[in-house]
Amino acid sequence: MGETAYVTAKDGVSLAYDDTGGAGPVLLCLAGLTRNREDFDFVVRDFCDQARIIRLDFRGRGGSDYADPATYTPLQEAEDVVTLLDHLGLAQAAILGTSRGGIVAMIMGLTARARLSGVCLNDIGPEIMPEGLSAIMGYIGRRPKFRSLAEAAAAMPDLHPSFRNVPSETWAAHVARLWREDEAGLHVRYDPRLREAVAPAFAADAKPIDLWPCFDALAALPLALIRGAGSNILSWEVAEKMRARRPDMIYADLPDRGHVPFLDEPASQAVISQFLKEIA
Repeated sequence: MGETAYVTAKDGVSLAYDDTGGAGPVLLCLAGLTRNREDFDFVVRDFCDQARIIRLDFRGRGGSDYADPATYTPLQEAEDVVTLLDHLGLAQAAILGTSRGGIVAMIMGLTARARLSGVCLNDIGPEIMPEGLSAIMGYIGRRPKFRSLAEAAAAMPDLHPSFRNVPSETWAAHVARLWREDEAGLHVRYDPRLREAVAPAFAADAKPIDLWPCFDALAALPLALIRGAGSNILSWEVAEKMRARRPDMIYADLPDRGHVPFLDEPASQAVISQFLKEIA
């Protein structure tokens, strides 16, 4: 899916990315909190002939260096995105941001708007449902209980009832992106200290960060939203508020999907295809 390359952040952390180098608009893919750039394999497969697709592993995830957990913040990650754009000589890029990646994109609406040519959000908005945050704290930084990837893939339908009609091969690919397997079992593919970095923000008494100014800062930019109908992160009500503020926003609400859609669904692909036409 592309040769891994590296860029060095301002604090010396090595960040892994890949770049299809194709013609067309630049689409920078940013993954969720504990995810990595392989989450966008389907996007590369299906759209590499329509866009130059770049995928970045945030610090502490995937092939990027582990760093001081205090730097595992959306603000730092937004700065790292700008470092990558500078490294590649790109004045602008559109961002396809899944969950945390979408938060980084929204923050860039305030901190680096001139570098954005558009934003496509995958199951994330300016308000996050508390039950979703609780679910994240239930697993982040902990080794999975499964003994093998095959066992994990078989358990996925029961663990994620909001996801229905998912082929077994899709679940198998999904768990391989989440964990690596060796003789000792499964291991997370990110720095386990990410848990200590996000725990204060996810605490029950933590004051939610108001991301609506970040969302509103995307005004006049091409904007799209993909939502899983069973999401425990992005509620239908918040999605409707987003649509009210941006009636021009490309939108799809996906049945049989929760947090987060895989981006191989026909409705997801239709949104991405239309978004690419708008940023071309």
